[in-house]
Amino acid sequence: MPAALTIPTPRTRLFDYSKHWAECYGKAEFLPTTRAAMDALGWDSCDIIIVTGDAYVDHPSFGMALIGRLLEDQGFRVGIIAQPDWRSADPFRELGEPNLFFGVAAGNMDSMINRYTADRKVRSDDAYTPGGEGGSRPDRCSIVYAQRCREAYPEAPIVLGGIEASLRRIAHYDYWQDSVRRSILLDAAADLLVYGNAERAIVEIAHRLARGDRLERMTDIRGTAFVRSDTPKRWTEVDSTRIDRPGRVERVANPYINVRDMSPEEQRRREEALAGFEPQASDAAEDALRAVSIPKLNRSRTVVRLPSFEKVRNDKVLYAHASRVLHLETNPGNARALVQKHGDVDLWLNPPPVPLSTEEMDYVYGMPFARVPHPDYGDAKVPAWEMIRFSVNIMRGCFGGCTFCSITEHEGRIIQNRSPESILNEVEEIRDKVPGFTGVISDLGGPTANMYRLACKSKTIEAACRRPSCVYPGVCKNLNTDHSSLTQLYRDARELPGIKKVLIGSGVRYDLAVEDPEYVKELVTHHVGGYLKIAPEHTEDGPLDKMMKPGIGTYDKFREMFEQFSAEAGKEQYLIPYFIAAHPGTTDDDMLNLALWLKKNGFRADQVQAFYPSPMATATAMYRSGKNPLRKVGYKTDSVDTAKTPEQRRLHKAFLRYHDPVNWPQIRDALRQMGRGDLIGDAEHHLIPSTQPDAGDQYRSPRRKNSAKSHQRRKKGGRMQTQHTGLPPRDDGSQG
Repeated sequence: MPAALTIPTPRTRLFDYSKHWAECYGKAEFLPTTRAAMDALGWDSCDIIIVTGDAYVDHPSFGMALIGRLLEDQGFRVGIIAQPDWRSADPFRELGEPNLFFGVAAGNMDSMINRYTADRKVRSDDAYTPGGEGGSRPDRCSIVYAQRCREAYPEAPIVLGGIEASLRRIAHYDYWQDSVRRSILLDAAADLLVYGNAERAIVEIAHRLARGDRLERMTDIRGTAFVRSDTPKRWTEVDSTRIDRPGRVERVANPYINVRDMSPEEQRRREEALAGFEPQASDAAEDALRAVSIPKLNRSRTVVRLPSFEKVRNDKVLYAHASRVLHLETNPGNARALVQKHGDVDLWLNPPPVPLSTEEMDYVYGMPFARVPHPDYGDAKVPAWEMIRFSVNIMRGCFGGCTFCSITEHEGRIIQNRSPESILNEVEEIRDKVPGFTGVISDLGGPTANMYRLACKSKTIEAACRRPSCVYPGVCKNLNTDHSSLTQLYRDARELPGIKKVLIGSGVRYDLAVEDPEYVKELVTHHVGGYLKIAPEHTEDGPLDKMMKPGIGTYDKFREMFEQFSAEAGKEQYLIPYFIAAHPGTTDDDMLNLALWLKKNGFRADQVQAFYPSPMATATAMYRSGKNPLRKVGYKTDSVDTAKTPEQRRLHKAFLRYHDPVNWPQIRDALRQMGRGDLIGDAEHHLIPSTQPDAGDQYRSPRRKNSAKSHQRRKKGGRMQTQHTGLPPRDDGSQG
């Protein structure tokens, strides 16, 4: 019997490496950004230089600071080049040539999502730039930065990382060009790409380079992508280049063939095949020709060949097929390497990185962060830091599998947790160190608010599982949904001296929360600052199925619990639900039904968003191909309804804001074309009025609270009106 699958053991834990010799220089208050800062530290050179599209904020929520401090603790001299002027190579020479490598990242967001709206309009702001002004980084930031690094120092190795590299590590659909682009590794002409949370890979790369190894020899590091010319010896290649062919089809092995007529290689393969053959007593002649089961391949020496870049660029169904295969190979316990031909070379992707243990998470987040922007920015505000400076990241990963979201592709679906002691220490550090702290922690969360310490009940099952979601179409019976550790963490945090309140700003996964009423009671009673964000996304089964989100009935159950515990606490609190317009699988009728539901329940959404096809997401494959990669893909399988034209996308957004008179003319025309003119009128059951307001009448935004009638309606029926809160867009990697 084959050994049970388990999550692989890392070769070396992060804190077990021998320190590099430059450890003797100690720790810097801020990682140097200029030659003068290097001189002040006594450095003649940097071992590693990180080039980033974000402002340098020395805080663990900023990738360059997290990786930089980790490498510093390993004993390396690390410099930062933040938001350089990319129009020449001179700013990339500021710190000199690195002894080991340049680490290039676009920042905490994909640079195209950061720069453009879902309607492909240029944003005027950038939350990761001092002053919040847009334009401080180029489009396709990682590519441009890598090219400038190469121009500045042609011999210096270049390693790509960050979310832009993660989501573009393979041939991917680019929404802004409306075409499939090849891997960013090839466009950037970098030497190596690290994807996902890259601590393990980047530390191993640094130490191996310091020992004299070369990047082109580092083909065995998980969570990396690189270019090679062919498949190495002793590896088995599984062919998944065609539709409905998930793997290589072996010839039927006949156990009674005359082996003297076979070559030595054929004899070896026959013996391997016969290892799984158990003859049964039978006189039937056809039994002699029975197909022999092929033994399971060694997954650590198996690579799955995807359709080539040229094929997925020209064939939309093959693109959906490739997306399906890729997403089936994301569990670090059973994922195989992937290879994809790009022209005359192969792009090779090693399996995902091994998740960090709690001890390693504590180590990474325990670095001596200054927790503030670099002093060179003076009084200029960095909006992203302003939003998170009083928050604590308690975990990583998400097993929700929402198809429009890119968290799973980047952070993985296995939750990586910090210890309560580490989290509480950070809360105290914020209290004692961060300027402007008033006693309110704005968030204890992560990709979701309430997946802390939730995991599969069986490590063996977890390592073998290939499901894209642990909570769809329902919560898996093998998933532990006990929130008691998180509930206790909330209680311990709010009891710390000097902490007046602990709020939860991350989105709550309500289908998990309803499994633990004690958690919901704790959350609603003590940790909601008037509003709580949740994301039902839609009300109709069609789009919800394509999103892998629960039905609206689960939302109703959570809403009832929220209202009950709010009333028991004597608090007037509101839910802020998020909805997506124009998601693949959504018809005009679906959006109409959502609008009717919103009106019936007294919701007036002031913040709405259209589906944003981010690179590599499953929903993006639906948008590109019109097929559903969650199921078997074929040329004749059912198509997915997709709103692509600007007119239809605007209509879907208009339905979400049915209450805004600006949208009424468009909705009226659509309702008449849909044969639903009965919804136009001035009665309570109508969706919109039959006439526009007079020119002198002003539309009153739903954020205003001076309507006694609406206030009484909210109190009487528990109907809650969404208010504009000034909260940032969701940080899910896809919905900008």
